[in-house]
Amino acid sequence: MNAGVSLWRRTPWGQANEGQWRYALRNSLAMCLSLWLAFVLELDSPYWAMTSAAVVSFPTVGGVISKSLGRVVGSLIGAMAAVMLTGLGLADPWLFTFLIALWLGLCTYVSNHYQNNVSYAFALAGYTAAIIAFACVNVDDPRHIFDIAQARVSEVITGILCGGLMMMILPSTSDGETLLASLQRSQARLLEHARLLWLGEASADVRSAHEGVIGQILTLNLLRIQAVWSHHRLRRHNKLLNFLLHRQLRMVSLLSGQRRMLHNLPELEAQLQPLLAEVLNALSDPDCDKVRIARLLAPLAVGSDDYRLQTFWWRLRVFCWTYLECQRWLRRLASYEGQEWPTPPRYTSLASHTDSLEAAYNGLRTFASVVLGCAFWIGTQWESGAAALTMLSICCVLYSSGAAPLKGVSNMLNAILLLSLACFAIKFGLMIQIDDFWVFCALLFPALMTMQMLKLQKPASAALWGQLIVLCGSFLAITNPPSYDYQGFVNDSIAKVLGVMVAGLAFQILRPSSDSRKSRRLIRRLRLYFMDQLRSRPHQSEPEFESRIYHLIGQLGQGTDQGARIWGLRWGVVLLNCSHIVWQLRQWQSRDPALYLVRDGCLRSLKGILDAGGVQHDALTRTLAELGRISQGLAANPEPTAQALAGLVWRLQCSLSQLQLALPGTPEAR
Repeated sequence: MNAGVSLWRRTPWGQANEGQWRYALRNSLAMCLSLWLAFVLELDSPYWAMTSAAVVSFPTVGGVISKSLGRVVGSLIGAMAAVMLTGLGLADPWLFTFLIALWLGLCTYVSNHYQNNVSYAFALAGYTAAIIAFACVNVDDPRHIFDIAQARVSEVITGILCGGLMMMILPSTSDGETLLASLQRSQARLLEHARLLWLGEASADVRSAHEGVIGQILTLNLLRIQAVWSHHRLRRHNKLLNFLLHRQLRMVSLLSGQRRMLHNLPELEAQLQPLLAEVLNALSDPDCDKVRIARLLAPLAVGSDDYRLQTFWWRLRVFCWTYLECQRWLRRLASYEGQEWPTPPRYTSLASHTDSLEAAYNGLRTFASVVLGCAFWIGTQWESGAAALTMLSICCVLYSSGAAPLKGVSNMLNAILLLSLACFAIKFGLMIQIDDFWVFCALLFPALMTMQMLKLQKPASAALWGQLIVLCGSFLAITNPPSYDYQGFVNDSIAKVLGVMVAGLAFQILRPSSDSRKSRRLIRRLRLYFMDQLRSRPHQSEPEFESRIYHLIGQLGQGTDQGARIWGLRWGVVLLNCSHIVWQLRQWQSRDPALYLVRDGCLRSLKGILDAGGVQHDALTRTLAELGRISQGLAANPEPTAQALAGLVWRLQCSLSQLQLALPGTPEAR
């Protein structure tokens, strides 16, 4: 008995927890239900419905809804494109080659240029058109092409509906609860990060922690999208969620700016650290309010006439007020009782940066690969060329936007090899003897359950198991009526393997840009965005610029070039701090016209220290000296507005001093 229990616990079924059982059961039932419904509706290729149900198997309701919409739209666009392209190139194979390659290249470009549902929809539109069009090259009647496209879309929608139905019957954890809990954790992590930046020492841990905080907030934006799709209350308060994400990014900027001021107050740093520790402890208390923080900061506000200390106090106060404001809004969201709230300031969604040059390069790779593949197919008249070109197109479109396309191609190749062997034995050894759908389903369901559990329990090979689940239906080729063509199965399997191998060769010859090259482009884009902020009328608002810069930092953090990651973070932090000060200089007001001239001179001095090529060190040295002289001169003016301007100029000097670390002639300076 004990031996049997021990053996059971070593199986994927015995090791699965409640959440894994629910996920595996929901998705396996959805795949089997979609297969049965496709047979009931007498669709030609029921395995397409099964594949669609597998693709939309997200662990959350919002993920299922958003991906399902993207899949429906992408399938419709791809089907319409396939009908048009095949109809136009029906009589001329070279015209068809050019049109389908151009379409796939365009879809690759758009899917790389955008993100989330738009990216997924256009990627799907690309390879859906390839699947339909390559299967219709020998069709003479254009009306039959439309029938095939209509059947594919019907099968896709059937699978999506079944996936959505099972999500309603066996729902997962709430997206809204996950988002609110993640926002609370992000708030707590901001305080931990403040302790590290203000009370710790400079080290590699500070840089990695800064990247981690930024990445966590950017990830929250994806959770927000899923929660908005699935949760009515959060959909009503989408503006508030955008506001909270922008405020959390602003707190990251406030933390780094406060750190720069601390480093430029070495004589007062030891005196300020106990106060900072006390403030952070108070903020960690859920019952903390502005009165308590104001009492803690009062000695700092009235204890010195040093304009630098006054500036430090003012920025610390802004951080505390921002943190408490976010806490107040989060408490309202968590204990929502249907009441109406004051509308928070309007913020757009977090802005993101897209590398258009890399997207165009990936589109060109797809175009060239498909043209060469079609040319080989036309020259050899290979019967299984459609299967090879389909897999080539899928790999080129699907993996071009990934950080490691060769790894994705390798997983696809391994999945195809395994499925070719396993499905050959199942199809011609087992399925050929079964004439009852429910008997087949009784054998398929446990296999799907096991693969779903292994996907969750083995994160290192989760991508491979995901490919096996999605592709198993197409390799079993469950059609209506059933077809058992031994020679066609073997030829198509070999063609699919060769198609994936050619895609891997294309990624080897036309390799994606290296991390160092991408990093140089991204850092150059950082500088161009900052130069735009120095204009009298910048194209991007302050929050939009901030979120775009943090997205760039997040992209740099995904690479393996450590030097680029360090300098991308440093450039981003410096330029963000400077941009915030520039906006505050624009908003600063005084009754003295002479002070406006001083303010305008500070803004003009920034334009010479940076261009698209990098830091101009001579201009930077002169600007830092000039800013120091201006801040000292303004400090002698007793006017409150002059003191405030002196603090802004001093903060600008503190932030720009970091650029001196980029030595002339080094990649960092460029």
